[in-house]
Amino acid sequence: MHSLMTIIGMAAPAGGDAANQQSPLFMFGWLAIMLVLFYMMLIRPQRKREKERQELLAKIKTGDRVLFCGGMIGIVANAKEKTCVVKVADKVKIEVVRGAINQVLDKGELPADVDQASAP
Repeated sequence: MHSLMTIIGMAAPAGGDAANQQSPLFMFGWLAIMLVLFYMMLIRPQRKREKERQELLAKIKTGDRVLFCGGMIGIVANAKEKTCVVKVADKVKIEVVRGAINQVLDKGELPADVDQASAP
């Protein structure tokens, strides 16, 4: 008799599938949490970096020492609205799009990713 009661007690309750299902609100809640985390971890920092970059490009003026995406360093000879004329050597000037400028350097400053030991 005792074993029969144990088997009955272990049997699934009536409508067992309905009792084990989670509410749709629970799934939407997790989806919302994941979307918020995605936004906070990826989208927001990228927008902040892009805003800082746009401000940097807007502030470029004649005489600034700049580093290009390709690694070339020059001095801005003439800053225009969408382009800059940059002096890269004596009597050598090139016109580049502002978006090609990666960093504005102070006088004598090395680019951020250059090792001090490898500098001339």
